Amino acid sequence: MRKKRLIAPGPTPVPPESLLAMARPAFHHRTSAFKQMFREINDGLEYAFQTDNPVLTFASSGTGAMEGAVVNTLSSGDTVLVVRGGKFGERWAELCQSYGVRVVPIDVEWGEAVRPERIAEELRKNGGIRAVLATLCETSTAVLTDIATIGGIVRETEALLIVDAISGLCADDLRTDEWGVDVAVAGSQKGLMTPPGLAFVALSDRARNAMTRSTLPKYYFSFGKALESLEKIDTPFTPAVPLLVGLSRSLSMLREETLERVLGRHARLARAARVGIESMGLELFSKSPANTVTALKVPEGVDGVRLLGTIEEDFGVTLAGGQEQLKGKIIRIAHLGYCDDFDLLSALASVEMALKKLGYPVEVGAGVAAAEHVLLEDPTVAS
Repeated sequence: MRKKRLIAPGPTPVPPESLLAMARPAFHHRTSAFKQMFREINDGLEYAFQTDNPVLTFASSGTGAMEGAVVNTLSSGDTVLVVRGGKFGERWAELCQSYGVRVVPIDVEWGEAVRPERIAEELRKNGGIRAVLATLCETSTAVLTDIATIGGIVRETEALLIVDAISGLCADDLRTDEWGVDVAVAGSQKGLMTPPGLAFVALSDRARNAMTRSTLPKYYFSFGKALESLEKIDTPFTPAVPLLVGLSRSLSMLREETLERVLGRHARLARAARVGIESMGLELFSKSPANTVTALKVPEGVDGVRLLGTIEEDFGVTLAGGQEQLKGKIIRIAHLGYCDDFDLLSALASVEMALKKLGYPVEVGAGVAAAEHVLLEDPTVAS
């Protein structure tokens, strides 16, 4: 028997407390009990997003919330700036193009973060930009985007700032209101420590005003319908009640730990991951590393697909590989959500052992030992 360890950037492990809560008998969603739970969930989501504005909840993956952000705030023929520095930045562009929204791409080399000055330049060059679409943590490349600076730039224009925070929320800091983020979207299966199936959208006043001008079709993902229901602590359509029960417990755990300590825990694990990887003699892929996930370059002469398979099949550890042109070239280690020191150390050990097994000259234990030193030197936010 081998224990399986899920250390990928989504879905992430779910705390036993949340799993047990979801195992309770189902109850009806048009009841006072549901309203009480949903009210607490909404308070918890506002806390996680660091916003005083409403946060909508949908039964979908995070991509559903991304599509909703497009169809509720834009119209066919509108022009938007899209930061394309990875698979999920490209998804923003694809969604916009599907609805006839003109995309001005800001293409960034995978592994690098967009320079905020480029966004300022493009806003000056292109008149009438309706929105800037960016990604907090580009999961495919483990890159963190400087949303705070971008928010300050976009706020001086008429454009909306729309951010994919699906993987980054509660791992990399996102001060939605303070940074001027008009639409922030997230999903349940990342830092919110809940199984896949829920999507969330935080909306600013500017975003709600833009909704009145949008002419794109929408029905299930109508933010207007969701806002009307939210005023009554309700949902317009049948919610995913078991998932919401689990989310309620996970949000309670986040608040008990405090967001400050949650973010500190992710930063600490990320530092240990980066030091551990470099101490193996391997190279980091991201030039602007996130606290959500760390990507390492597969060393020359090693089959990256085989390496990932060896890690999972021989050692029971599920990490993530590269996507699109990065397939077989990088390995991604998550330190996200319900993750602690020994999850990270297991991930690093599995990489070392798999490399050794495949004949790569790695010093077994070097990366793990270096990561341990980081964790021991900074025990203040240990989980």
